[in-house]
Amino acid sequence: MSIRLTFGGALAVFAVAAGLRAEADTAKRQMTVDDLYLIQDVSGPALSPDGKLVAYVVTGHDTEIDAAISDIWMVDYKGATPHQITAADDKSESTPKFSPDGRFLAYVGEDEDDGSSQVFIRTLKGGKTRQASDVVGGIIDFDWSPDSKRMLITAFMGGAEPNEAGTEPPIVIDRFQFMEDWTGYLAGARRHILLLDIKTGDTRPLTHGDQDYWLPAWSPDGKSIAYVTKAGPDADRTMNSDVYIMAVDGNSPPKQISTFEGTDADLYWASPPAWSPDGRKLAWLQSGESKWIYYAPWQLTVADLKTGTVMPLARADRNFYMPKWSADGTALFALMEENRSTYLVRVDSTTGAITRLSDGKRFALDYAASANGKLVLLDSTDTKPFELYAVEGGLRPLTHHNAWLEDVQLAETEEFSFDSDGHQIDGFIVRPVGAVKGVPLPTIFRLHGGPVYQFSHEFMSDWQIYAAAGYAVVGINPRGSSGKGFDFARSIYANWGHVDVADILAGTDHMVNAGITDPTRMAVGGWSYGGMLTNYVIGTDTRFKAAISGAGTANMYGMYGHDQYTGGYELELGTPWQNPEAYARVSFPFLHADKITTPTLYQCSEKDFNVPCLGAEQMYQALKSVGTETQLVIYPGQHHGISVPSYLHDRMQRNLNWYGHYIGTGASE
Repeated sequence: MSIRLTFGGALAVFAVAAGLRAEADTAKRQMTVDDLYLIQDVSGPALSPDGKLVAYVVTGHDTEIDAAISDIWMVDYKGATPHQITAADDKSESTPKFSPDGRFLAYVGEDEDDGSSQVFIRTLKGGKTRQASDVVGGIIDFDWSPDSKRMLITAFMGGAEPNEAGTEPPIVIDRFQFMEDWTGYLAGARRHILLLDIKTGDTRPLTHGDQDYWLPAWSPDGKSIAYVTKAGPDADRTMNSDVYIMAVDGNSPPKQISTFEGTDADLYWASPPAWSPDGRKLAWLQSGESKWIYYAPWQLTVADLKTGTVMPLARADRNFYMPKWSADGTALFALMEENRSTYLVRVDSTTGAITRLSDGKRFALDYAASANGKLVLLDSTDTKPFELYAVEGGLRPLTHHNAWLEDVQLAETEEFSFDSDGHQIDGFIVRPVGAVKGVPLPTIFRLHGGPVYQFSHEFMSDWQIYAAAGYAVVGINPRGSSGKGFDFARSIYANWGHVDVADILAGTDHMVNAGITDPTRMAVGGWSYGGMLTNYVIGTDTRFKAAISGAGTANMYGMYGHDQYTGGYELELGTPWQNPEAYARVSFPFLHADKITTPTLYQCSEKDFNVPCLGAEQMYQALKSVGTETQLVIYPGQHHGISVPSYLHDRMQRNLNWYGHYIGTGASE
């Protein structure tokens, strides 16, 4: 399907311009918008206990039903042709986990009757599958018991149910945080942990009360579980979560393990506390004190459960992810974020010495470890989407779900750095294949989300499509980004849109001075905080001829109480009535919209509780009021991350059309 957007009757036409040399491999084509339908998203690796099998998830686009559908696949660790083991037409499966005894593979699938997420169990011999859980409203996650007879289930419990006629009850809210993207309004229901008997299907609640519990993990002996919660009547107002241990039989009260007055094992890090193989230690991720919310790097922390000692391990001023113990208990594996790349590392549990297990210009996203020491890594590079690799001194490919890209001529990704106000700022540039050096190009400056995130060496389909249309694409990691430590990240704390904007503008000057960018044909755009930063950039400077702000905002007075971040706003900015100066400071694009002259396309998702459409709507209305060219596009039924294939296609094509209308394509003639 091809979607076209016209401006005043003039069709934006995209072609390779005269400034591009015909040096590209003519046997290969370049990427197009339609290629978005072909990309296979690999995720969720799991290793069998004996290390012989790897289960994982592949998500593709079903254009007939216009949906993203996920299935479970399997491949031998030694290497073979992967095979698909679930195929439920319009239903999706995810989160594969092998039973510790190696007999079963469990995963999350959709209930045949109501479509809720439930646990399904498949025998590895014979391939028989059955639904193991029947939890009202569905489950969030699960974890096998060491004896493979039970599971820990996390699910929302306690919410009001429809009446006999099927009418949804009124939404009654009495807690401080009352909304969450993908979940919706938090009206009474709380995350709780249940014990599931996989033979009978019976469940028994392990947690109770008006608070949330998350990331449960079994002890090696199966007698206890570790979990995370926020205690106290005002838990929503703080980032102070803690790790606890409780006996499964309930005969002793839970024991608090962490005592830090800040974030331990945050729900959104998706990194459960990890038990050492002998059950004597517990490892988890810890952030900074509450006021630093997501600005402080997530660090490894280990507790000796016998002595009660809690100690940091390998503090490196970088984010760690997903800690897991080695099979012999002498080390922890983790993902470690560094500048422009993320790696799998081994951390000695005694000395804290860090050894990289992957290296080079790449981005590690997930991994799995077996009980006998095998490792599998989910990894991407500039020219390869995420695939699975066996970690054996190097990386041995196990999957090739995007082999079709071998017939596509991809543009190269180059690193660059420049100075901005005494700080080294780093970024990437992707130029069209065959671009003539010294001939300035129309350039799209893409801004990343977060704000504490970074552009890394990973496959970026949109960058490749922009480059194939004749644009140079530049991604800058300004102050406020991750990958360079706490001080670099907190440079924008309570002051968004100032030093990060200065870094973006300095980056455009660098590109122009290098002869890469045509200063008369620059555009900017991003999603989430990238959409917010776009508003800050065009509210500060008029050099850009076009902008696209997706899922962003600029009126923080209006977002208070309208999205899921009110607690964070109060920690960082205070309240609007107590600290109006702070809210005015970070709302300047909206409050001074009359200074914006850049034609701007606003986009948002209808059901996004992360950055609701209100932000895009207000900026669109403001620009419409002052007479600046603008348009608003709303994607129905979507959350913060768009998943409907035709909407992804539509967004990419609209972006191309918008940029093409205002800055053209190809080199200057």
